[in-house]
Amino acid sequence: MEDLFKLLENEAKKRNDEAELILGGADPLQVAKDLDDERAILLCALFAYGNANAIVKFLKKLDFSLLNSNEENIRKNASEYYYRFQSKEDVAQIFLTLSQMEKGELKYTFLQGYLKEKSVIDGVFEIIKKIRELNSYDSKGYRFLIGTLPKNGKPSSPYKRWMMFLRWMVRKDALDLGLWSEVSSADLIIPLDTHTFNVSRKLGLLKRKTYDWKAAVELTEKLKEFSAEDPVKYDFALYRIGQEKVELLKPD
Repeated sequence: MEDLFKLLENEAKKRNDEAELILGGADPLQVAKDLDDERAILLCALFAYGNANAIVKFLKKLDFSLLNSNEENIRKNASEYYYRFQSKEDVAQIFLTLSQMEKGELKYTFLQGYLKEKSVIDGVFEIIKKIRELNSYDSKGYRFLIGTLPKNGKPSSPYKRWMMFLRWMVRKDALDLGLWSEVSSADLIIPLDTHTFNVSRKLGLLKRKTYDWKAAVELTEKLKEFSAEDPVKYDFALYRIGQEKVELLKPD
């Protein structure tokens, strides 16, 4: 266990460098880091699925200033974009939805859910509810983009893109933005993607074989044994190890 702790600490420290975003592999944080609008940062996270290079290429095309524009201008310009599962109309509609949010409303909405029991997923559910209240538009691609609310209130999906957005917004280091000081990094859940999932199982950090919310929680709880106050600090390192196909021997 001590060897594994040292391995993770060393990788996390090595990766906690802005050079990782400049010289390392593609990452949506490369775009999000230069933004000061939480709605635009959220868009970077929501579109962060698929090939990393394709994600960054798409995000760099987006005109985030449209979030402060009127409906006519948004429809005219945002409808130029489409990405994988999202049609041009889907992209225009998410811009229209977020443009209706006032400055700070995204955080305020999240806190309404989060502060009840210090549950980040409850905060995310509040934002999804708000998005639905602001715009009744619906399509398969739009639902995939923003996520859905579980019928029984218990998540099954890892909500990876939402958890990544929270990592960016809550943590503060050379990589993450740390814009939401009202949220404790101890409450974050790791943004579980396939890279992190596979590397964590290989290192013995995760026993669960199913890629789901329970696996994200299990891995987070395991990482709390190394850093109770900031378990998600290891996320970027685990992700990069998987992305780069780095061979790390599981410590004895």
